[in-house]
Amino acid sequence: MQHTKRYGLLDRIEDTRSLRELSQENLTELCSEIREFLLDSVSETGGHLASNLGAVELTVALHLVFDTEKDRIVFDVGHQCYTHKLLTGRREGFANLRQYGGMSGFTKPEESIHDACISGHASNSVSVALGMAHARTLQHQHHHVVAVIGDGALTGGMAYEALNAAGASGEPMIIVLNDNNMSIARNVGAMSRHLSQLRVKPRYLRMKKNLKHAFAHVPGGNGAVNLLTRTKRAVKSVMLPPSMFEQMGLNFLGPVDGHDIQTLCRMFRLAKTMTKPVVIHVMTKKGKGYPFAEKNPQKYHGISRFDPQTGQPLSKASKNFSAAFGEAMIEFAEQDSRICAVTAAMPSGTGLTGFAERFPDRCFDVGIAEEHAAGMTAGMAKQGLKPVFAVYSTFLQRSYDQLIHDVAIDHVPAVFAIDRAGIVGDDGPTHNGVFDVGFLRQIPGFTLYAPSNFAELRSMLHKVLYETNGPAAIRYPRGGQGTFIEDTSASDCVCLREGEELVLLSYGIMIQQVLDAADQLQQQGISAAVYKLNCLTAEFSEELLHAAARTQRLIVCEDVVHQGSIGQAVAEQLLLRGVKMKWVRLLNTKDSFAPQGAVSKVYEYYHIDCGGICTACMEALREEETGCSVI
Repeated sequence: MQHTKRYGLLDRIEDTRSLRELSQENLTELCSEIREFLLDSVSETGGHLASNLGAVELTVALHLVFDTEKDRIVFDVGHQCYTHKLLTGRREGFANLRQYGGMSGFTKPEESIHDACISGHASNSVSVALGMAHARTLQHQHHHVVAVIGDGALTGGMAYEALNAAGASGEPMIIVLNDNNMSIARNVGAMSRHLSQLRVKPRYLRMKKNLKHAFAHVPGGNGAVNLLTRTKRAVKSVMLPPSMFEQMGLNFLGPVDGHDIQTLCRMFRLAKTMTKPVVIHVMTKKGKGYPFAEKNPQKYHGISRFDPQTGQPLSKASKNFSAAFGEAMIEFAEQDSRICAVTAAMPSGTGLTGFAERFPDRCFDVGIAEEHAAGMTAGMAKQGLKPVFAVYSTFLQRSYDQLIHDVAIDHVPAVFAIDRAGIVGDDGPTHNGVFDVGFLRQIPGFTLYAPSNFAELRSMLHKVLYETNGPAAIRYPRGGQGTFIEDTSASDCVCLREGEELVLLSYGIMIQQVLDAADQLQQQGISAAVYKLNCLTAEFSEELLHAAARTQRLIVCEDVVHQGSIGQAVAEQLLLRGVKMKWVRLLNTKDSFAPQGAVSKVYEYYHIDCGGICTACMEALREEETGCSVI
């Protein structure tokens, strides 16, 4: 896609220098054009829309006041960085946004010097920014460090750990709290608003500074200043309780209208003069400028291609694994009042919206706090409930400590529904779920299942709720099922196809690629057996190991990293048994971070698609004929 539409002011913006040449009236018009561009672009490629529409003026103001070539701006999550990319010379990149080989939907330093760090997960910006501020001070540098964090990210405990450390450090840095939904501190009427406005006015802060300077040269002046300070604090503590941020040692400014560029710029310039860490509370409207997104910001947070005139998606949505999981949860919960659902700010993404509506007292959304969610799930299970924590694979990584200490050591029968397992596509390396197999198989006593279709997902969910001893998890992909819809979940390992010359082994949604490859190999006269694992933590079946030993040829196909993979485990087991293999090929995502792009494109990149499996087989057979040993 090429952007051929013309925009009056936006077409003139090549970098931040040209941005600073615009008048205030021009800046207002520019923000409108940016929103128009984002709507036009994201409707064609898909992406994060509502969060970016809400942060336009905020981002413009940041670029007017700070120089991102040297100043470091850390965007929490980074999904609201589209305006930032527009203003830093990457407009053409929107034509292939989030596509294979194209521009990332998050900040990415290898794309531009203006991107301070990679992003993709929430609640880490203050920690990263504080580290950068410490580095600046220790190296006697003089640039500014800014963290831009949303109110949603403040539900994550890591953010509070960082705020506490920042306040204690006294390190000069700026924390912009982009509040587009909930209030962080309780408002106390007109007096609160008046004092907030007074505190942020430059003349008020200059007056304080000048007053202290004047009294410093008067006998007894320090005592007078101290008296005035104590008096001010006493009055303020009665009329306006100190904010949590101030109690942590952070200066606090705001709230301020996040769509008022002049006020934002004034606030940022004021913050630059401070010698302590400062929090600026900015109020914005998520989805601003697009009525559909304003009315339903959750729906338009991350969206596929859509018609901007109607707001409707261009392709009809089909049933996916998340929806199948949600349906099964409702079905079982109707019969068992012990079943509860836990989510970390992802009720819609994990298919739990219907469950939450049907059982509001049994659905717990803890915000972006996966560690807490895992610990709470353990506590609920310990006391006799049947909780299911539905979480994306990439976010379950945050709970690794809890999986061991709160769940596995005590052998608690907690259940984890791992959504977006394997390759997820457009969001790229920060969101691909390629590590869960490795780290869950490490944990003693954990049971891990991998359904290949909706029927198996339902059966396996029932199994982990009622038949599994100890902690258990089910991993399933983003998207829908393939043509293989048989429920084979009764066995931990099943042979789907007999074959005499080699064994193909896989699990989950990848079994579709393996079955298709077996068909193509058969057309070329090669007879391949296909084995499917349902339980990834059970001992390998004797039937599977004997088949591999008989054919002496094995290909294991997975959509996870090499280290800790099933392929490694099978190869090890064959080696320990002294089985002499002609060759073994382990096809996976290697020891790398899988790139962004359509799932099919990433499969092709790693040669774990049908074509790649066939090619690997044919190459191994040719090498075998030439006498080469392949492991």
